[in-house]
This record gives sequence, C-alpha cells and structure tokens, in this order.
Amino acid sequence: MLIDSHAHLDSERYADDREAMLRRAWEAGVGTVLAIGIGEQAAGMDGALAICREFNGRPESGAGMPKLYASAGVYPHNTAEIDEAIVSKLDTLLSQPEVIACGEIGLDYYHEGAAHEIQRGGLIRQLEVAAARKRPILIHCRPKDGAIDAWDDLFEVLEAHWRATGLGGVMHCFGGGWEQARRSLDLGFLVSFAGNLTYPKAQPLRDVAARLPLDGLLVETDAPWLAPAPNRGKRNEPAFVARTAQTLAGLLGVEEQEIASATTKNFFRLFDIGADVGN
Repeated sequence: MLIDSHAHLDSERYADDREAMLRRAWEAGVGTVLAIGIGEQAAGMDGALAICREFNGRPESGAGMPKLYASAGVYPHNTAEIDEAIVSKLDTLLSQPEVIACGEIGLDYYHEGAAHEIQRGGLIRQLEVAAARKRPILIHCRPKDGAIDAWDDLFEVLEAHWRATGLGGVMHCFGGGWEQARRSLDLGFLVSFAGNLTYPKAQPLRDVAARLPLDGLLVETDAPWLAPAPNRGKRNEPAFVARTAQTLAGLLGVEEQEIASATTKNFFRLFDIGADVGN
C-alpha cells in the first residue's frame, strides 16, 4: 500500500464527495493519508484533526478507506496571525495522538504574504512548540524564481533551532536542487515529491529525485492541488499519488512496489507509528 504523506482533506473542494474520494484512494492502493492542518487561517488548523476523527471513527472505516493521521501548523502566509492563543491551540493539537506532525510550516518568498522576518519568527516559535511535543515538522519552502533566498534562510533557522532535536521532518513538495536535497537529508529530513514531478518541464527536479536514496523519500499529492499528468489542472486527490510513485520508480530503476514499500517504511519510521504518539 502507498501513503499520501500530504493532502489537504479539509478543503472545501471535497465537501460534496469526501467519503467517496477516500474510498477511491483505498481502491488505488493508498492505505494511509496524512491530512494537513493549516486551514484557510491559523485558527482553522484543527480542520484536519476533525476530518481524521470523523472518518477513522466510523465502524466501516476499517475496510475500504485509508487510515488517516493529521498535522497542525501555521502556514507561512499566516504567520502574522500567531499570538498566544494560536500558540496554545497549536500546542493542544500537537498533544493529540492522531496529530503526528507540525506543519506545514516554513518560508514562502514567492508570493506576497507575511514579511520575511515575520515568517522566520513564526517558524521559530512553531519549532519550539513542536520540539516540546516531540513532533517532526512538515516544511514548505518556496523562494523567488531563480533564487535560493528562502532555502538559505530556512537552513539557517533549522541548523540553529531544529537540528539538535533529532526529530527530523519532511521537505514537502520538494522543489529545490541537489544541494538543498543533500542538506535536507543531512538534517534528518525525508524528501517528498508531489505530482509536479510528472510535469514535462520538471526535468531538473527529476534529475534530483533520481539521485536520492530510497530511505530518504516520500510521495504525496498536496491535494487538491498539483494533480499529476495527465490530470494536471484538475482537482487532485490521494488516489493520484500512485502516478507520482510510478514516475519515481522509473527514475530510480525499481519496481513500483519497491517505492510503495520504501516510502511506507520511511513514513512509519519518521513518525514512529506504532509507538504511543500521544506522549
């Protein structure tokens, strides 16, 4: 079975068919989905946990539907909203057994949003909360076109405020070069690829993916965005993670089942699934 390590299941784009969408994922061989809790605003970061509990708690969910886990965090664009109430809410959410990660958090210099210094401060504050709760982090990093400014700032923050925790995390929807991938692995992160790996103009990204070790990889959808080819431009959903895994298998010269097995093992190892994650 595959794991979709990053999907926004609380999106309104699934309001009319969320259960059917999850059943399609199961039929496509997806056994687990990590639902990302960032909401439209910081105060809505509990949406993924609500979805997780709604569908995991159904008597029939043990068959025909993936197991759901959740994350919680404040997206870079919303870091100006961080106050003590938001920090307290994040801390409470990370204490819940189903919430296995803090994220997606990070830096985004591509879009107009919170000022860079506010993003960095918000990231550091969330790293403190995640470290106290012993939760790995899910990183969003997007620099300006042709720049590595956000990556440079990100690694500076992680070296100073995260490496020592040993908790690692996931470089979500990875879009950097080999140097950024190498540094991510060195920090104990898994590098996760989404549907954009399949796009015609993504050859530089495929070149990076082809160099990565199996024990450093994850696959994801970032649904409802970034649907892989040939569904690009349509609503994405967890079932489509199989197409990204297929592309990754071809790049590494391995069978698709080997990608499924390795990425599942990597996910369980990082998030210590099977242990008492509620501690």
